[in-house]
This record gives sequence, C-alpha cells and structure tokens, in this order.
Amino acid sequence: MRESRGERVARWIVLSFLAMFVLTPLFVMVSSALKPLRDVQDDFTWLPSTLTFQAFVDMWSTVPLGNYLRNSVVVASVAALFSVSIAVFAAFAISRYRFRGRGVFSVAVLSTQMFPGILFLLPLFLIYVNLGTATGLELYQTRLGLVITYLTFSLPFSIWMLVGYFDSIPRGLDEAAQVDGAGSMRTLFTVILPTAVPGIVAVTVYAFMTAWGEVLFASIMTDQDSRTLAVGLQAYSTQFQVYWNQVMAASLVVSVPVVAGFLALQRYFVAGLTAGAVK
Repeated sequence: MRESRGERVARWIVLSFLAMFVLTPLFVMVSSALKPLRDVQDDFTWLPSTLTFQAFVDMWSTVPLGNYLRNSVVVASVAALFSVSIAVFAAFAISRYRFRGRGVFSVAVLSTQMFPGILFLLPLFLIYVNLGTATGLELYQTRLGLVITYLTFSLPFSIWMLVGYFDSIPRGLDEAAQVDGAGSMRTLFTVILPTAVPGIVAVTVYAFMTAWGEVLFASIMTDQDSRTLAVGLQAYSTQFQVYWNQVMAASLVVSVPVVAGFLALQRYFVAGLTAGAVK
C-alpha cells in the first residue's frame, strides 16, 4: 500500500519530535560539560559563553572517579561472565533433556522476574551481614557481594532467553554430532555454542547493562572503596556546592564506552532477542 503525502508529512513530524525529545538532553549534557560552572548554575544558556574543557580535567580529582570506574568495570564484567557461563549450562540442560522437575524449574526461574528487586534488598542485606559474622566471609560492602547480588537479577532472565534460543537450533545438529561420537559437552561447545553466538551476546549485553547502571543495591551494598559509578556520581553534590559541569562531563565520559560497545554488538543483540521467537 502506497503512503500518501499527508501520511509522510505526519510521519516526519512525529519522528522529528521524537528526535528532539531524545537529542535535547544529550545536547544539554554536552554543552554543560563544556561550560564553566557559573554558566550552569547562575544563568542557564544553551551554548557556553566560554568554551572550556576544564570540567573533564577536574572531574578526576573532585571525586575518585577512576576508582568508581574500575569498580563498575570489574563488577559488571564479572557478573556478566558468571551469568552467561551458568546460563549456558542451565539452558542447555532445559532445552535438550527431559528430567523430573524440568517444568517446575523453568517456571520457578521465570517467576523470579515477577517480583520487584527492592523485595530482595533486606533479605540479601541480612544474609550478607550474618554470613560475614558467622564465617568471616565478607560479602557486605564488597565487590564480590555486589556481583552475587546482580547474578540474582540477570541469571534467571539469561537462562530463560537462552532456552528459547537453544530451542530454535535444530536437534539434527546434535544428532549429527552424536553420530560422530561427540558427547554432551563436546556437542555443546563445538556445535551449539558457535551457532548460538547472537543469543550469548544478547545475554552478555543484558547482564552487563543490568550491573552497570544499577543504583539501589549499589548504594546500600557498597562502601567508599567498592562504590560503583552509578552511586559515585552523586559525590559531585556536596553540602555547599553541586559541580554540574563535572557531573555532565563524567556522565558523558562513562557513557561513551558503553554506548560504543552496544552499537558495535547491536546486530548480535537484536538477532539474539528475536531468534527464539519463531522456530
């Protein structure tokens, strides 16, 4: 059906408003990062009166941004690695084997996504504190405890997503590998995983982003040494001053690598999300 002129005009108007809605905050972030602090606080202007990169220099010394960045990279990367590693084996077992309790396990895994994350805050806090008191294993206010916390969020959805993707892979590939003498683990690593690269990338991106931008648990479960970026950016706000230009500069710097990585892996991410929808 051919699109009429009026429909094209309406589509472009809607798309223009959506583009403005998305790009305006980004423009304000960039312009504020290039302004002196007085231009952001005293009298807001769309363009900086004096173009300066001083905020990008000062943001590293005002707060320990490098430490926050390192903690975020470590926590998000380790959480994504463990989430994908565990989800691959769990999804392979659910997809390829029929065992007692399979349906209950699948429903239980997916049902955890029905509860808001804040319900787990107090139980995890009590578990970490009591476990540290009883065994000496420090999980509260440590990066290890934060990794385990994020696994409780990303792992169930990762398993569910990979089950759908593995189900879309023809079982004839498994049978061909078994005819050649391959066992279950060899079939998984030599046949299933190379075929499931888009699904694995999608799960990895999801698990990484879940840990990277989380605020609530990171604000409770960390201290000064283990604090992540999502919480550490609040340190630019003090009792007497808010360094808005440095906040914008830091937000821009820490966002660019994540956005670049997501754009580079976008085609795998989209393929992984949609491949399991149709068998």
